[in-house]
Amino acid sequence: MPLEGDQRDHEDMLARVETALAGPRLQDGSSDFDLNQDGADPSWKFRPAAVLVPIISAADGPKLVLTKRAAHLKHHPGQVSFPGGKVETSDNSVEDAALREAFEEIGLRRKHARLIGRLPCHKTVTGFEVHPVVAEISTDFASLGDPGEVEEVFQVPLEHVLNPANYFIEGRVWMGKPRRYFVVPYGPYYIWGATARMLRLLAETVGRDGHANHG
Repeated sequence: MPLEGDQRDHEDMLARVETALAGPRLQDGSSDFDLNQDGADPSWKFRPAAVLVPIISAADGPKLVLTKRAAHLKHHPGQVSFPGGKVETSDNSVEDAALREAFEEIGLRRKHARLIGRLPCHKTVTGFEVHPVVAEISTDFASLGDPGEVEEVFQVPLEHVLNPANYFIEGRVWMGKPRRYFVVPYGPYYIWGATARMLRLLAETVGRDGHANHG
C-alpha cells in the first residue's frame, strides 16, 4: 500500500505533465532529422498521423502504456510504439484519430480517456507528421491488444521517461545512410526511434521549468 506522501508525489507528477502541456509549446517540435545532418526535403508533403500517449495511475506511480507491434506487420514489425496511425478523412481531429486508433489497437474506450493536452508534432523520415495526444486513462481500463497489430501491451514508469539521463543516442545504417536516433531502454524493452524522440519531447516539455527528474 503506497504511503500518503508517495500518493501525493504521484499526483504531483501527473499535475506537472498537465500544467506543462497547458503552457506555451516548444517552438519546433521534433523530427527524425534532429540528430542527422540531412533534413527533410522541402518538397515533401507530410501526411498527418496521430498517436495516443496514455498515462495510467498505479499504486507505485503513474505509468505510460505502450505497445510492441506484431512481428508479421509489413511496417516496423516488433517495434515499440504508441497506439496510433494515419488521420483518416472520417476523423474530426487528431484527438479523434488518436482515440480511434487506441480503441482499435488496445481496446481503449473513449469513456476511459481524459485528454490532457498535445505535444508538438514529430516529423518522421517516412513522411508522416505525427501529432502526440496525451491522455490520462482510467484505472478501470483493461487492455485488449489486437493480435493482428499488437504482440504485447506493457507499461513503463512515467518517472523513467521524464528523466533525460535515461536517454541515449545510438546509430545504424538505414537505406544506405548512417542514422542516429534516441533510445530509452526499459527492462527487456528497446524503445527507440520516433517513439523515443516523442517521449524525450515530453521530458523536455515537462522539464523546461525544472520539473523533470534529472537524477
